[in-house]
Parts: sequence; structure tokens; C-alpha cells
Amino acid sequence: MRHNDLRTLSMLDWLENDLLLMINSCEPASSDASFRRYFRVKTAEGQYVVMDAPPEKENTAAFIKVAGILAHSQVNVPTIFQENVTDGFLLLEDFGSTCYLDELNEQNATQLYQGAFETLFKLQSLTDINQCDLPSYDVPLLQRELTIFHEWFLGQLLDIQIPASLWETVCDALIVSALEQPKVCVHRDYHSRNLMVLTEDSPGVIDFQDAVIGPIIYDVVSLLKDCYIAWPEPQVEAWLTSYYDRLVQADLIACSLADFKRWFDLMGMQRHLKAIGIFSRLHLRDDKSTYLQDIPRTLHYVMTVCSSYPELAEFGQFLQNQVLPLLDDTLILLKNNKINEASLS
Repeated sequence: MRHNDLRTLSMLDWLENDLLLMINSCEPASSDASFRRYFRVKTAEGQYVVMDAPPEKENTAAFIKVAGILAHSQVNVPTIFQENVTDGFLLLEDFGSTCYLDELNEQNATQLYQGAFETLFKLQSLTDINQCDLPSYDVPLLQRELTIFHEWFLGQLLDIQIPASLWETVCDALIVSALEQPKVCVHRDYHSRNLMVLTEDSPGVIDFQDAVIGPIIYDVVSLLKDCYIAWPEPQVEAWLTSYYDRLVQADLIACSLADFKRWFDLMGMQRHLKAIGIFSRLHLRDDKSTYLQDIPRTLHYVMTVCSSYPELAEFGQFLQNQVLPLLDDTLILLKNNKINEASLS
């Protein structure tokens, strides 16, 4: 066990000298699309995960707050055993390293998603949005997220301009649809990489610190139109309809299935445009290029929605005629550059 960077040494100092833990091993557990890192530590007292969240870049207090809110709503989130908000370290319950994405297949998908929907229903039905003091998924936030696509994907990655009037039409349609929905607590990244497969009370839910009060369909579309795994449309429709029926029975919604499906499609498009922008930014700014491989799947979701709604047809043509050819060329070029760099090393 050799750790040389200053933050890791500071983390170990906190564990050993402040918490008086005897560390037997400390290994990287995972990292994510943020600046957070996670370490799995084995001690005489047990096995834990330590979150390393640099205070100047990450909000540890938000993680602690939302963990308490979700736990109160009977969502299985990691227990926080010790906190060091000043330095950005948390000692957490270890949910293991197996997420939904690692396990999902055609045989077990319905069973796993049933657990995910059970947990989501608790989140949406048991969280008091008037008391939890979470930020609102309002117009400025929705607009900022859409801007990530415009700036980082179109502008920075592809160096292409979209007509201002066309972009305004797209943004207006997506934002209006989001704002007309009933409001609930929204995890905001409720997908296969953030749902952990456990032997008891599965799934364990992680990466929830950005939770907001927002559209009821948001986490549903995050789950069923996952940027990292895709399912046949009839299967998605069946899962969606089943959850719609449950929300109606619980009086959480009073819309038609057609309206619910429209919310699903347009909210998904807003989320996927944001995700494409974030994947581009991770490559260009943070040197995390593996996310580029998820752009084609995510863009396909967007184009499918555009083909179903006349008001989005022009945007679909823009993507088909101008964006897709450039994207293909860009991904091929980046792949070739990576191969060349590997052959020279």
C-alpha cells in the first residue's frame, strides 16, 4: 500500500490519527465523473469506503444532508460513520463494487428494475418536498444544463453552430414540459452505475448529493433511458406503463398515459442533451475520454424523440445532416490518435 499524493496522505492521517483506525489495506474503490474519489479501507474494526471530495471542488455538506433525507424516506443509502467536512473526507458504509450495470441482462432485468422502482417510489412518495429544503429544478438550472450541450458538444467538441432560433425552440419545448409536471424529490442520477446490487435491501443508492425538487418523470427516464445501457422499446414501454399505474394509484399524478409518455420523452431529451455535453466536457477539460463511447447511444435516444414530435423535426434534421457526420469523423480521429499514442509508448 503506497500512496504519495498529498490528499491521500491527509486522508490516511485522518483515519489513523484522528479516528484511531488500524489500516490493513487502502485501495482505490472507484472514481466518477466529478472530482470525488473513493477508497476501500480494511481495518481491524471492519471494511469501509472513504470518500475524498476536495472542498474547493465538491460539496460534502450536501452529500451529508441528502443522505439524511433519503434515509428518512427509507432509501438505502450508505451509513456515514465519520465526517470531516473541513478536509472533505467521509467514512462510509461499504456497498461493495457490484452495480446494476455489471449485473443487468435480459434474464434478470425485470427483477432488478422492480427493486429500483420500489426504491424510487419510496423516494418520490415519502420525501416531504416542503420540508427537505432542497434546490428547485427551475428554469435557470434547466437552461444551464442545456447550455452544456450547446457549449461543450456543439461548440468545443464539434466546432459547429446551431441556428439561434432553432436552439431556442428546442429549449422552450423541453423546459415547458419539465415545469408542467408534478414535483417530487429527484435523485438526478438514478441509473445503472449508481444502483448497487446488495444481498439485503437492494439496491443501495449512491451519488445522490445533487438531489433537487423537480419533475416526477426525471428519475424514471434516468433509469429506463440509461446512457450506459439500452433496452428494447417494448420492454421500456412495459416498465414505464407499470410505474405510471402505480403513481396514479398513489395519487402522485393525474395525467393520461399519453401525457406521461410525452413527459418521459421530452425530459429524457433534456437529460440526454446535458449528458452529451458533460461527456464532451469530461474528455476536453478533465481528460476522461472513456465517456465519449456513450455519446452515440445517448444521441440516438435524442434523435428517436425528435422523430416522434413534429415540433422537434427540424432539430432532428440538424442532428442527422450536420452533427452525426462530424461526430463520426471526430470519434474515428480520436480513436486513431489513441492507437498511435499507444504504439509510440
